Amino acid sequence: MTKTSAILVSKEEISELTFPKGDVLDSESEKSERESQIKRAMKLGNNSKGKVQIFFEDTKGLKKVETTIWGVTEKYVLLKKTTIIPIRCVHEIKFH
Repeated sequence: MTKTSAILVSKEEISELTFPKGDVLDSESEKSERESQIKRAMKLGNNSKGKVQIFFEDTKGLKKVETTIWGVTEKYVLLKKTTIIPIRCVHEIKFH
């Protein structure tokens, strides 16, 4: 899957998506990079309300959303209005 094939969704649509059970990333280095990107994006969101593009996967394919990350738990990325994305489903975060 390429990032250019990602389907843009609104954050309101995310709660209706079904997510795969396993991690979408294979290597530990990719998972470590993802964790760093998520932490950086959360700081950006909390400090300046900055938006990022989150590339993630549901059971139907690659999606992307432009949003602010408000928080992170051990397993989830927290967006506005209690919307969550499982960390295991995040491919990458792009900063503007």
